[in-house]
Amino acid sequence: MIKGITAGRYITVSGGNPTTTYISPGAVGSGQMRYNGNTNCIEINDGNMWKQMDMSYAQIQLDPEAESILSWARQERDRQRVREKRIQENPALKKAYEAILRAEENYDMLDKIVGDCPVCSDDVVQSSP
Repeated sequence: MIKGITAGRYITVSGGNPTTTYISPGAVGSGQMRYNGNTNCIEINDGNMWKQMDMSYAQIQLDPEAESILSWARQERDRQRVREKRIQENPALKKAYEAILRAEENYDMLDKIVGDCPVCSDDVVQSSP
């Protein structure tokens, strides 16, 4: 039985009511389940009495920032796939793309030479999509 769900970074949890049903080990009937047609609920025997299962449902979803990051990643993936296909089909685009890669390598090398750049730190680069 799930007693509770805790949200974390990029995850939100709403609704639901965690319950802590105690089941007395060894008691006659403890742990048995039944459907009560009068109350339309599932019940569990705790060894002393029948207890209704909570019928609320928790909703688990990504928070807006995670959805934004995934959307951006999906767009970048699709853009890269189109780019790769076009590069294979057109030699001029392949040469242009190779020039872009060389320029990026040059930029990275010069950036290391220039030194500390508050906008270019690993923390900022990793946290931005």
